[in-house]
Amino acid sequence: MNVLLNPMPPQVPAEALALLGQTDTVTIGHRRLRGFMDGGLRPVLPAARILGTAVTLQFPDRDSAVLHHAVGLLRPGDVLVIDRMHDRTFACLGGGVAFAAQHAGCLGAIIDGPITDPDELVEFGFPVWARGVASTTTRPFGDMGFMNVLVSVGGVAVKPGDAIFADATGILVLDPAEVVAVATEALARSGGGSRARIEAGERLGDISGATTRLQQTIAKQP
Repeated sequence: MNVLLNPMPPQVPAEALALLGQTDTVTIGHRRLRGFMDGGLRPVLPAARILGTAVTLQFPDRDSAVLHHAVGLLRPGDVLVIDRMHDRTFACLGGGVAFAAQHAGCLGAIIDGPITDPDELVEFGFPVWARGVASTTTRPFGDMGFMNVLVSVGGVAVKPGDAIFADATGILVLDPAEVVAVATEALARSGGGSRARIEAGERLGDISGATTRLQQTIAKQP
C-alpha cells in the first residue's frame, strides 16, 4: 500500500489542554521520562508554545502530496506531526504551506526533517519545530503518503489524536487519557517550595536528598 488517508482523529478536550498549559515541559520532565522527543528538533520561533491534537503524516523524499491534502482538512487546535522517514535533504514545509495551515487554525508543526522559508514562518508567527533548514523542497507527486497513522518523530511513537505539548525546552507527546493526571502532578510540584527553603538557609543537597544518598553510598564502600 502506497497511499493511506485515514479520517481525522478526535480532538483532545480543551479543558485538559488548558490544565496542561498551566505548567511547562521541563517541570513535567523532572519526573517523567517517556514521551519526550529528542533535542535535535528545535523551534524556529524561540518563544513558541503550543498545546493541541496530533494530526500525523508520513511521507518520503520529495513527495509531499499527503501534506497538501491534509492541510485542507485541518481544524483549529490541530498540530501537524510529520515523519519524514529519515529524509534530511528536502524541506516539506515553508511559507506557502504554513500560511495555508495557519489559515485553517493549525497551531503549528513538528517535523522530523528540515523546513524552508524560516523568515516567513517568523513573519507569520507560525510555530514549527524541525531539524534545520534546506533550500531543496518537496513536490506534491502523490505516489506515496500516509495520513493519521502511527508515526515515529523525534524518537517517539505518535498516534493520531495524541496530545502535543511543545515549548522552548521540549516536545512532549501524551495519550489523551494521561493529560489531566500528568498536568495535575506537575502543578503540584511547581509551587517553588524549594526556593523558600533555600532562602531560609537549607542546602540544596539536603532538600533533594542528594547528600544523604551520597553518604549512604560512601558508608557501603569497602
